[in-house]
Amino acid sequence: MQAAIAVSQSATAPLSGLVLDEAPKPEAEPGWSVVRVVSSSLNMHDLWTLRGVGHPPERLPIILGCDAAGYDEAGNEVIVHPVIADPDAGRGDETLDPDRALLSERHNGAFAEYLTVPTRNLIPKPSWLSFDEAACLPVAWTTAYRMLFTQARITPGDRVLVQGAGGGVASAAIKLAVAAGAIVYATSRSADKRAQAVAWGARAALPTGERLPERVDVVIETVGAATWSHSLRSLRPGGTVVVAGATSGMNPPADLGRVFYLQQRIIGSTGCTRGELIALLDMMDATGLRPVIDRTLPLSDIHKGFQLMLDGQLTGKLVIHPSTPAGASS
Repeated sequence: MQAAIAVSQSATAPLSGLVLDEAPKPEAEPGWSVVRVVSSSLNMHDLWTLRGVGHPPERLPIILGCDAAGYDEAGNEVIVHPVIADPDAGRGDETLDPDRALLSERHNGAFAEYLTVPTRNLIPKPSWLSFDEAACLPVAWTTAYRMLFTQARITPGDRVLVQGAGGGVASAAIKLAVAAGAIVYATSRSADKRAQAVAWGARAALPTGERLPERVDVVIETVGAATWSHSLRSLRPGGTVVVAGATSGMNPPADLGRVFYLQQRIIGSTGCTRGELIALLDMMDATGLRPVIDRTLPLSDIHKGFQLMLDGQLTGKLVIHPSTPAGASS
């Protein structure tokens, strides 16, 4: 089978370490299952791996891809929960297992026709959800769900700022928060992405760093250094910043005086539990929410897809079809 494999890492030229090559079809060990991947999707996590951030070089080569939807060995339609961990080690929350790993960190990922995962990580795909839509959920949408509802515990009427509108997590956070009855503000450097955020239900979308009409209860922060000061300035006393990424840099100015004087809370958030993915599906069923798909590409065009991500040209998710012939993009 053909697979997209990380073979080397470069902070300045990450795609130089990504190759398309043949890999053997995996075999499942006891307690694991083989999945035939119909759809996967790109995540910033893949680029971090290629840049050498958080992924030791001794774990290379490895097949990339954190998201997958497809068929199990019995022909059932499934979504793959991407956090491979022991819930008991995290006291009921597998994201708190110190030995957890996201798919493609220690185990080959979803940019291939087949993959293997623990059988408990397979969740039935609802019939109302397409494979492409399902493949957008495991990382980006569940990350947004956990940030909003588990960590920030938003309620109807809360003011929520989503930094960096247009990315996979940000687009999910905007749509989920609006569906939950929150008043949502968004920021982006792109006028087109700001307009899209308003179309998704945001009350207003402003250029990055611009002052909001009011202070907010919650900030959804995945950008990092470029927006951190703005996030703290936009937050009301006692408000909460939930952090699940730092695409623009990991070491922003702390501004500790503001944090302690205004009693602001900063909460980290990573991944999701299996139960949160199921809860997300229930919410989508009840509200009619669907992920934003920018485009689909065959696996053979994966370098093109990642370049679009690097250039900031995507709005929502880019879906990869591991078995689609070259040239069959949409």
